[in-house]
Amino acid sequence: MTAIDTHRAIDAVWRIESAKLIAGLTRMVRDVGLAEELAQDALVIALERWPETGVPDNPGAWLMQTAKNRAIDRLRRKKLLDRKHEEIGREIEASQDEVEDAFFDKLDDDIGDDLLRLVFISCHPVLSTEARLALTLRLLGGLTTDEIARAFLAAEPTIAQRIVRAKRTLAEAQVPFEVPRGEELAQRLASVLEVIYLIFNEGYSATAGDDWMRPGLCEDALRLGRILAGLMPNESEVHGLVALMEIQASRAGARTAADGTPILLLDQDRARWDRIQIQRGLSALERAIRLGGAQRPYALQAGIAACHASAPTAQDTPWPRIAALYQQLAVLTPSPVIELNRAVALSMAFGPAAGLELVDTLIDEPSLKHYHLLPTVRGDLLFKLGRRDEARAEFERAASMTRNVRERDLLLARAAESA
Repeated sequence: MTAIDTHRAIDAVWRIESAKLIAGLTRMVRDVGLAEELAQDALVIALERWPETGVPDNPGAWLMQTAKNRAIDRLRRKKLLDRKHEEIGREIEASQDEVEDAFFDKLDDDIGDDLLRLVFISCHPVLSTEARLALTLRLLGGLTTDEIARAFLAAEPTIAQRIVRAKRTLAEAQVPFEVPRGEELAQRLASVLEVIYLIFNEGYSATAGDDWMRPGLCEDALRLGRILAGLMPNESEVHGLVALMEIQASRAGARTAADGTPILLLDQDRARWDRIQIQRGLSALERAIRLGGAQRPYALQAGIAACHASAPTAQDTPWPRIAALYQQLAVLTPSPVIELNRAVALSMAFGPAAGLELVDTLIDEPSLKHYHLLPTVRGDLLFKLGRRDEARAEFERAASMTRNVRERDLLLARAAESA
């Protein structure tokens, strides 16, 4: 194996193992920042040694043992007197004497709980939304600071500062390394699911930049969702979110032309939709419903996505059903964005005038003041009603609002078509 091949292997191992590594170390040292440092130290050592010795048969175990040794060295070197640190040091040193296989067996027994704890720490509400996104991608997605910065079109120092502040905030707030219970679990789980879905949405429809999609972010969000579903198999909304992301992601190959130009849903070649991924999504939705989550937000959205996925052609789309599901969603979680989506469904089910009537009630909604999809939808409905001058103005206004180059080009083309 060449040095380049070895480095590629190390990168792949890191993406797979880093979250488990940091989670296990956090259980030991009770500090997510220190745990990440120890994990990074182990990675550096791997980068130095593996090109010469080759990738170990169990690279994750090798990294964990190396990081654990670093933890022991650090504790000894600093000669910490704090009782808590002494207890942690004794616990780690004691485990040194165990047979290596037994140690890793025990580690594997705990890893599911450790990962779940790390999920809840990374997405803790004490952090800002931006900080939760960055920290989750860093600790659970295995992304570098540069990769996160490029994904969200932010400066690398900005992302680095967010991550540092997030870890400091968690330490100062003394957030325990545990899974919350009872009512707090429901509140915290909502934050976890929100972060994962925000990551997915940024990949599915990028807010800015030259590309309409960032598939890597969708893949990261899906992987996190699947991990969470495995760790919390009885939580219906977890399966609802996974169902939604699976079905949405199944269209990825049909959403852009060869040159990157966006292709809207009704114009997509459905033969290019990933049927295996759709089936996975439908199975997750069935599980969410079996667990009593049919009327929960993510399951309802997954139900809407399933309506599209199950329609052989765009003309077969059950728009009245979709409008009804949006109505249920609006009652459950009132939102101007949901109402805007419901307006689209109403227009498809009952004609553009019906949709425009609802859209016009949202014009003065403060939260949609800079939301480019409001004039986009309104322009489309006006165009269908033959009010082309008004439609052109709406498309031009929408184009001035979006920061995504591909979307801006599409909207300006729609404006030109309306002239």
